[in-house]
Amino acid sequence: MSVPIPHVQGRGMTAADQLARWAGRTPDAWALRFDGGGRTYAELDERVTRLARALADRGVGTGDRVAVLGLNSMEVWETYLAGVRLGAIVVPVNFRLVADEVAYVLTDSGATALVVDAALGEVATKAREQAPGVTTVLTIGGDLEEAVAAASAEALEIEVDEDEPAFIMYTSGTTGRPKGAVLTHRNLLVHVFSQVTHLGWAPDDRVGVPGAPLFHIAGLAGGLPPLLLGGTHVILRSGGFDPVATLDLVERERVSNIFLVPAMWAAVVAVPGIADRDLSSLRRISWGAAPASTTLLRTMIDTFPQAEVITAFGQTECSPVTCLLRGEDSIRKIGSVGTPMLNVEVRVVDDAMRDVPQGDVGEIVYRSPMVMREYWGKPEATAEAFAGGWFHSGDLVRQDEDGYLYVVDRKKDMIITGGENVYCAEVEDVLAAHPGVAEVALIGVPDARYGEAPLAVVAPRDPASPPTPEELGAWCRERLARYKHPREYSIVQALPRNPSGKVLKTALRAEHRAGSLVSDPAV
Repeated sequence: MSVPIPHVQGRGMTAADQLARWAGRTPDAWALRFDGGGRTYAELDERVTRLARALADRGVGTGDRVAVLGLNSMEVWETYLAGVRLGAIVVPVNFRLVADEVAYVLTDSGATALVVDAALGEVATKAREQAPGVTTVLTIGGDLEEAVAAASAEALEIEVDEDEPAFIMYTSGTTGRPKGAVLTHRNLLVHVFSQVTHLGWAPDDRVGVPGAPLFHIAGLAGGLPPLLLGGTHVILRSGGFDPVATLDLVERERVSNIFLVPAMWAAVVAVPGIADRDLSSLRRISWGAAPASTTLLRTMIDTFPQAEVITAFGQTECSPVTCLLRGEDSIRKIGSVGTPMLNVEVRVVDDAMRDVPQGDVGEIVYRSPMVMREYWGKPEATAEAFAGGWFHSGDLVRQDEDGYLYVVDRKKDMIITGGENVYCAEVEDVLAAHPGVAEVALIGVPDARYGEAPLAVVAPRDPASPPTPEELGAWCRERLARYKHPREYSIVQALPRNPSGKVLKTALRAEHRAGSLVSDPAV
């Protein structure tokens, strides 16, 4: 059944409108680059229109949810823009989820349509057995191309209210079921305007976001600045992260801006011969989504002297960036996540929503037009998140005399041992600077004497010769108050992470509550 398409005068400027604008002004410029090929603005605009009409012809209308389960590709990005152009709500789905988890996202969002990668067809088929509401399916690498070719290329004229939902972005779900953060067209538009203005992006920027897959908020948001400015979005093929391939991509596509999570940057700066590569196109290198040690940041600054190192901090519910540390402050304020971005107001508060004294630890709360509208279908969780009229981030921070913010911990990850608060990020930063430590996570485990005790899970640089608890304990004694020292250490090959690069501390707690541990005898 075909859905009527109204002819109205649009007043807004969605991401799909920006695409159409550049298709008219610079039709032959590259909009997308992927795996040696690409789409010009004219080609991308036509395909997005055809795909939007193909979905409409299959019953998808304004406000309907279109789930997208696909590996990184130009077709995934086209589907996002087609949904936006149609006035539907796009639901990116993590391609690493198992069938039951995909089914949860489909049913929780109420998706009626699914665009799925052929490589993920088996997972999708099993998930649909639990999601009967999904009545329309198009397959990337299958019938999607036929549907696009058969649909009309005549321009759509649909009024899309900027305050209506554009995307439902499901949070990482490191504890419990993930929640769907509803981001409006205005949320994303204000975010990209703020980011472009704050950082001084230009139309000739070629932007790569291999640090985040397209289903992640950083992958989505990373592709919007070039779309606003008529630049080029460079997409990296999905799969295990390859630091050499990433540097090859930068050289081949002359990438000017690139985002990676800290674990990826650590692998990149360790690539042999990196100093001999032509990376002169890089203007800005950025990181976020997980904590980075000061040791890694200093190495990044030294490795890419021509590029501005930018720390981006925020969360899915905020579209996502709320704070930035600019290049000129990378050394002077090393370890900070910077100051609030344009259009973001912050407070640092206690549990009673009272502002804490400067330098004290409190939760950072936000007020901004970039903050999500709600958690999809979860009014109680939404009310809790906006208690007191500000959005509660769950991040514990402190603010220095110049207004720069330093992340101390996630509120739920803070360890209380013997009545003292231990902030994981602080201890992790100290241990990460040890020459024998590749990465580390601090968790709290039950303790008969103190109620809870810090345990450090350490991945050594040399698995054949890991640092001993005595060595790590001595390192901490010179740098941390005694109550902050890990009581025990666990040596592992690597830390478990979710697709966002965040360490899965829930999994670590479950694994180490009754594991084989080694203690620092001095504690």
